[in-house]
Amino acid sequence: MKVKLTTGEEITTKSNEDIYRALKREGIYLTASCGGRGICGKCKIKIVDGNYKATSSGALTKQERDEGVVLACKTYPKSDVMVEIPRLSILTVGDKIAISKMQDLKEYLSTYGVEIKPMVRRVALEISPPSLDDKRGDLDRLTERLKELNLLPMRFSHGFVSSMADVMRLSNWSFDINYISTPDNIREAIYLTSKEFCDREFGVAVDIGTTTVVVYLVNLSNGKIVDTGSIYNSQIKHGDDVITRIIYSTEGDGLEELRSAVIEDVNNLITVIRERHKIKRCEINSVVISGNTTMSHIFWGLNPESIRLEPYIPTVNKFPVWRANNARLATNSQAPVYTMPCVASYVGGDIVSGVIASKIHKSEDVCLFMDIGTNGEIVIGNKDWLVTAACSAGPCFEGGGLTSGMRAVKGAIESVSFDKDTLEPTLNVIGDSEPLGICGSGIIDALSGMFLNGIIDQKGKFIKDKTSRIRNGENGLEYVLHYDKKGGKDLVITEPDIDNIIRSKAAIYAGITTLLNEVGLNIDAIKKVYIAGGFGNYLNIQKAITIGMLPDIEASRYEFIGNTSITGACLALLSFDLLKEAEEISSRMTYIELSTIRNFMDEYVSALFLPHTDIKRFKTVQGAMLHDAKC
Repeated sequence: MKVKLTTGEEITTKSNEDIYRALKREGIYLTASCGGRGICGKCKIKIVDGNYKATSSGALTKQERDEGVVLACKTYPKSDVMVEIPRLSILTVGDKIAISKMQDLKEYLSTYGVEIKPMVRRVALEISPPSLDDKRGDLDRLTERLKELNLLPMRFSHGFVSSMADVMRLSNWSFDINYISTPDNIREAIYLTSKEFCDREFGVAVDIGTTTVVVYLVNLSNGKIVDTGSIYNSQIKHGDDVITRIIYSTEGDGLEELRSAVIEDVNNLITVIRERHKIKRCEINSVVISGNTTMSHIFWGLNPESIRLEPYIPTVNKFPVWRANNARLATNSQAPVYTMPCVASYVGGDIVSGVIASKIHKSEDVCLFMDIGTNGEIVIGNKDWLVTAACSAGPCFEGGGLTSGMRAVKGAIESVSFDKDTLEPTLNVIGDSEPLGICGSGIIDALSGMFLNGIIDQKGKFIKDKTSRIRNGENGLEYVLHYDKKGGKDLVITEPDIDNIIRSKAAIYAGITTLLNEVGLNIDAIKKVYIAGGFGNYLNIQKAITIGMLPDIEASRYEFIGNTSITGACLALLSFDLLKEAEEISSRMTYIELSTIRNFMDEYVSALFLPHTDIKRFKTVQGAMLHDAKC
């Protein structure tokens, strides 16, 4: 039997093989925290056409069953079938784009003048076995050897001691001790390793975003990225933004639900990558978590309620180095888990990671760093000072909150252009496949093109008779980007979608201008603007300027640097020196609360138009509009 995907792939199933395992065998992974046993109910797919047998559907709602939604792990084709995979079911592994965009980590470290020196140190030991004449305890025997090597003082946790005796005997008293030195230079033993087992050293860097979760598996010996994976953050079902999730965390078992959801996401990715490369669980000996303040608190099960309540104080800014068993991660249970330090309630470890990756804290010139995602965080400064602020951008730049929105993965419309005579759109799709939705860069392109071609006005409202692609939809007027010829849903942009984008771009622009005003600078003082965030790889600077999202300055001053949250986490994973540098950066950043500054609201309201109420701030856009009017 053949399983044909709506994205164009075609897979032949084996005898009595369910769809989940057939897809997995061909490198197409679905979310399944239960490992495909039909318990978690996450590997949802939709059978568009064909006969099949579903042996279980208990985790699905009646509406889902009526619409042809099944669990892939409990569904067997009885003929060739056509399958649609919902975006929330897709687990992306082996993202070669992400790997190629990141500099070689060893080379990157050298630009800091540091070498590979992970937080976990490994030292080979050989000690004499006990005998009737030598009845010292195992720990005493170990301590004496460490003293000879000048590795004392060292702390020993209960978890370390409880597993120590077995490893010593199985390894015939010749083993490696793995220990960490915390940022305050305290040594702590974490586990013993047999030379015949768990001999390799890997680490996991995790970016917990509000919309997506990204995992990189790194070889700690040579600094090479082994593999990557990404998935939608399953917390999305409880709210698109951090405020909604904070509120949900205070209701009943909400905090534990949110925590379990993101831990399952991380473990899904770790397990799939580990199995792909035949890596033992015990060989993953360290983890670095990078995320905004709310995501970091939820990951550790810390109550985030005070983050949203004045005076907006988190429980923790600098997290202790806890163990993987506390985090319930699918790694070595004693692996240390380092969490990138936060600055304030709305500037988290992901921004500290971004500062490390961009190196603005080492620059002679004044630079601006901005991470555009569900939250928009901004840092301005140089080697002498750093000032930061945050504004709520919403999930639309990552595909969330839009009628046809999706992440920047295969099938996403990444750019849009319009024929000036016919006003027909030309779509560029990631992977050159059938379009499945539109990502952040695509929606910015579309909005820019529709504005310059008179399809929408300065307020983002459709000019109804401008083109036949404008029609009445469920939420008022909408523009059809792509007609689905197979009878499915057309891909559309609605007026509420445009309102979301305008509010988001206004928040980002107002955040930049307000922070500049607070430090007494204008945009001309900024020598370089670094843009981080997943959709930045596809963003067209001029079109982002056209809608008033970015200041109207030379494009040469802008530079995309990708997902700096995961980059910073990888660097900290490989270098204990950079891990300590992260602590220093978080300590010297000055946070400004935009909500307390009246000028911010004035700037925000002024930016709720395309591109802005003060068109003189956007001279290149004004010039383009005048040129089009003459034509």
